[in-house]
Amino acid sequence: MGVSIRAVVVGAGMIGAVHAAAIRAAGGELAGVVASSPERSARVADAWQVPARYPDFEAVLADDSVSVVHVCTPNALHVWQAEAALAAGKHVICEKPLATAAADAERLTRLAQEAGLVLAVPFVYRYHPLVREIRERRLRGEFGAWQVIHGSYLQDWMLSEDAMSWRVDPSEGGPSRAFADIGSHWCDLVEWVAGIRFSELTARLGTTVATRPAGTGASFTTSSGGPRVQVRTEDVATVMMRTGDGVLGTLTVSQVSAGRKNRLWFELDGAAASAVFDQENAETAWLGAPDGARVLVRDPGHGSAEQRRLSRLPAGHAQGYADCFHSFVADAYAAIRGETPEGLPTGEDGVRSARIVEAVLKSAASLTWTDVDTSETLETLA
Repeated sequence: MGVSIRAVVVGAGMIGAVHAAAIRAAGGELAGVVASSPERSARVADAWQVPARYPDFEAVLADDSVSVVHVCTPNALHVWQAEAALAAGKHVICEKPLATAAADAERLTRLAQEAGLVLAVPFVYRYHPLVREIRERRLRGEFGAWQVIHGSYLQDWMLSEDAMSWRVDPSEGGPSRAFADIGSHWCDLVEWVAGIRFSELTARLGTTVATRPAGTGASFTTSSGGPRVQVRTEDVATVMMRTGDGVLGTLTVSQVSAGRKNRLWFELDGAAASAVFDQENAETAWLGAPDGARVLVRDPGHGSAEQRRLSRLPAGHAQGYADCFHSFVADAYAAIRGETPEGLPTGEDGVRSARIVEAVLKSAASLTWTDVDTSETLETLA
């Protein structure tokens, strides 16, 4: 526990601020922030009450006192920034996607492994206490053999035809938007909780808003009038999946579903019992059995060891996304100190996610069932 964690956040948008708060909550030292310009970096440093000033990313790399870099920039910047930080001997927490191409994600993961550095990816929904409870019940065999797996991840932030973001532009966000941005979270969470791997899939992508305002200067803006550009990334996606042993799964992804702010929902139906989790109502989980159903409430006085460990507040005092993020960063820092926290999402999970995204894009283009790349297994990477 004696290792001091000095962290710098690269990227000063919404998610950068979330990382900054989590660094401090995890007991790390927020040593600096790098934004899009030296002037903005200084303004954000003042707002976040960070005393150090870094004129650019290169200055962070040159500072030997910095032990971990949090990469919170647009997707297209992740690879070179994470690679440069790892090459400089720094641990990396990189926002998803780790890379917009699986080959790049594989390269970063190998680099971290060869250097003995932690590379973590914030699939933070793993850190809801009741997600851990469902997973523990699966490990105990409570659900039996899976019959079917299904769910959705719905948002509405891109519903307006005047909504715009850098994520819409493939040169900044990558070739997939809705699925890579949120569908990837669902796949990571469900595979980890259910203990499965989707081996093949068939996907269809849809763009419901044909044009949006030109310009992506802010992470999210609305505008009317002025020039518009053709949208080249999807607003919605539907995916049918199959595991290696034949279990079917379905997923609906949308960023244009009115009133749905961040509804990540899954149902796991087993031969003996079922489970449902809804991220917008994360204090409860639904458990089904042939003779009825019940609602399980998060309670640090009951349930699995992991539910208790991640319950930061007493029962009845709602936990949420920020608590998940704080727990994730705390586990990443524990790994930097040499511990082995359960369920920490790492570079291997970033590789897995990138491969699923590539399979979705390939299937949508070919209109066929497509294998998820397993040319080099995650076990080999590990």
